Amino acid sequence: MGLYSASQLVQDARRHDVQVLPVCINHSAWDHSLETTDTAELAIRLGLRQVKGVRQGPIQELIAQRPPQGFQGLSQVQALHLAKGQLESLASANALTCFSGHRYQARWQLLDNHQDLPLLREIHETHPEQLPAPVALNALTEDYASLNLSLEHHPIALLRHAGLLKGCISTHQMAHKPHQSLVTAAGLVTGRQRPSTASGVTFITLEDETGNTNLVVWQGTARAQRQAYLNAKILKVKGILERDPDSQAIHIIAGKLIDCSHLLDQLNINSRDFH
Repeated sequence: MGLYSASQLVQDARRHDVQVLPVCINHSAWDHSLETTDTAELAIRLGLRQVKGVRQGPIQELIAQRPPQGFQGLSQVQALHLAKGQLESLASANALTCFSGHRYQARWQLLDNHQDLPLLREIHETHPEQLPAPVALNALTEDYASLNLSLEHHPIALLRHAGLLKGCISTHQMAHKPHQSLVTAAGLVTGRQRPSTASGVTFITLEDETGNTNLVVWQGTARAQRQAYLNAKILKVKGILERDPDSQAIHIIAGKLIDCSHLLDQLNINSRDFH
């Protein structure tokens, strides 16, 4: 959908009470799809195309050979001779959780090569070693690194809960601020746009756990704060809130830009820059 990232669309759907289901080797198609839940409601199932590092051809072949009851274990998937890198990408995206439990366990199982050794192929561990599941921040980091989105905690919510964004109001709270208020906000940078007709103005979209905020960054501001303007993945802004009297749409005229990427420096988030 053009300028909107997958993360933005998923966050917006969930804010409108649309259930979004994770990628799953037993339930996902290549494309995103609608699925009926156990409560007879429709939900969006993320497609395997969302997984970084996988290719459509091999994944479509895997889907074609998927048993009607689904894969029951990793050995069944490995028997299809999918490239190891493709399996590792699926494991990192938590797509094997239906039989592995979580991504750490799936990657650990992929390291076990006894299936490649004829003498050991028939050996099955009755109590395979179980690794602890990743903590919330690690799971979040892995989600963004492998899927460019997360269905778990929003990273800004985690930072806010940890007290690392003191003084920053949320997108939802901005709706109650008067026109031309001085505000401080923070979010993931999900887009930078610099239209040729905008006289050097850049529009930056920040996403937090409650919605999206649009920043207007004048050319002088961008030049004076080039590092944060160009490189920040998590950006804090101090500026003036403006409200359109007709549409009530809100944006912030940016004054000070602060790069807060270091707060989650392992988080791999790619914005849609200058499209």
